[in-house]
Amino acid sequence: MLKKNRKNGNLYLWIGLIMMGILFYSSSQTYEQQSQIGLLSKMLKNEPLKAWFTNVSFMYGGSEVSLEAKGYFSFVEFFIRKLAHFSTYFILGGSFFLGLFPKVNSLIVTAFFGWLAATGYAGIDEFHQMMTSGRTPLFQDVMLDSAGALTAVLLCWMLLGIKRKRWL
Repeated sequence: MLKKNRKNGNLYLWIGLIMMGILFYSSSQTYEQQSQIGLLSKMLKNEPLKAWFTNVSFMYGGSEVSLEAKGYFSFVEFFIRKLAHFSTYFILGGSFFLGLFPKVNSLIVTAFFGWLAATGYAGIDEFHQMMTSGRTPLFQDVMLDSAGALTAVLLCWMLLGIKRKRWL
């Protein structure tokens, strides 16, 4: 049964729906509920790699991201959060692609709609964060989410294209 659901794409669509539920729940939490700074300060109390990051400084969402501006643990948490954005939407985009492909059977159409669905959900997710107190919706996060979904979609497209020996 699992093999059948994988082959017809339903397993991947379920993975995508579960990921959407996880993202919705996550967006319902305040920043304080999600913060891992306490855990990071215990795990990384010696501040490893601090010297490597001293010259890292850039703007993201209108705020400076640097050790000086954020402090070590908030700086590390920033990258963990952004990796979570990228990776969850990587899973979502890949799941949509793999779930839709058996039903559509066109790589380009599946790629477009898999990416578009994940990017659309990223926008809806940021809108949901706007209604959650203590959360800041950012267009930059939608772009990061979209990049994660696009990376997965292109990887799936490439692998299926190689497997099928055709690209469209």
